[in-house]
Amino acid sequence: MIIQQRRRKFLKQSAGLSAAAAAGTFGFQGIAGAQAAPIKVGVLHPVTGFVAYSGQLCRFGAQLAIDEINAAGGIKSMGGAKLEAVLGDAQSKPEVGVSEVEKMNEAGVSAIVGSYASAICLATTQAAAKYDIPHLVDVGVADQIVERGLKNTFRFGPGYKVITEAAINDLHIMNTLARKPAKTVMVVHEESLFGTGTANLLASQLPGMGYQVLEVAKHANPTRDFNNIVLRMKALNPDIVIPANYYNEYVLLVRTMKQQNVRPMAIYSVLGGAASSFKFVKEFPDVANGVIDCNHWYNPKDKRAIALRRKVEKLDQFYTYEVYLNYQSVYLLADAIERAGSAKREAVIDALASSTWDKHFMPYGPTRFINGQNQGAQALVLQVLKGDIRVVLPNTYAESELVFPWKA
Repeated sequence: MIIQQRRRKFLKQSAGLSAAAAAGTFGFQGIAGAQAAPIKVGVLHPVTGFVAYSGQLCRFGAQLAIDEINAAGGIKSMGGAKLEAVLGDAQSKPEVGVSEVEKMNEAGVSAIVGSYASAICLATTQAAAKYDIPHLVDVGVADQIVERGLKNTFRFGPGYKVITEAAINDLHIMNTLARKPAKTVMVVHEESLFGTGTANLLASQLPGMGYQVLEVAKHANPTRDFNNIVLRMKALNPDIVIPANYYNEYVLLVRTMKQQNVRPMAIYSVLGGAASSFKFVKEFPDVANGVIDCNHWYNPKDKRAIALRRKVEKLDQFYTYEVYLNYQSVYLLADAIERAGSAKREAVIDALASSTWDKHFMPYGPTRFINGQNQGAQALVLQVLKGDIRVVLPNTYAESELVFPWKA
């Protein structure tokens, strides 16, 4: 009798333990199920090499957006799934960018944001296309990037054809309003895809607007001495100098111009690597003042853009187009994933292709991609005035009146 009672008690305890274990097991499964798997996003930029400064700012802007999106609840249509950055360094070399795409594919990224420089973007978008990885181009302006029929490639900002045409038209407006004092131009450009493509467009289109292109001078990346180019500039005496190069070379060029007392009516950059940089304005105010640039820029009348600028500056970073173009590109990607309700690559590509995202602070309007290019994207004309960068054209976004010709 005692043995039977003990047996019944043992079976009862065992059943209770089994039920508890089962409940515990199911409970843990429930908790795990509530924690949606992270969505891996490739953040690919040249954070070392000759354009490392810009690449680091690109990464900073992308990570800033990822952190904000996650803090706000992640991707709600996927149970609050968080974005997880898979970082890559293209080392300022296209071939290294390609190898980074291979690594990101193996890591299972749902999309890639990057890769800043046109030559790198051209290579990384092609590499990503092999695996149907959606690739959001943050800055790269060469139009070849979106002219190859790649279904995975989307560029949020404008390309150099759109920017150069706007720059030439705005140059003609400012020159006409000043009674056409400028008649001659010299173009100085870096040797890669971005600089060469921009310079070719300028050289072919400026004569049709009545400007004589005295010379198109190419320089290597990196370049540490602009004395010969500036000596040639001094001999030609152009009314307007148009640089198209990256930050370090831009700064050295205009500083050498000042040292050799070369003072054109205007330094009018097209996609100038430093002219739209607060770092340039702060560190070299004597040469920055008066410089004009047609470049990527935010809507200065949008309070969100100003709020982000304050946030970035509190983090001891400069508020450059590298920062906010990547910041906005990540938000555009997040919107596509949210609408798709999926992190599958083909679903994200379809969502991007049909995007009408309008919650940005760029002067673009809602996104509308045709062959991967956002149709509303445009550049603004800026001028360094009294230690700040101000929008001067078009009038819709202007904060200050243009000063042209510049009286040094």
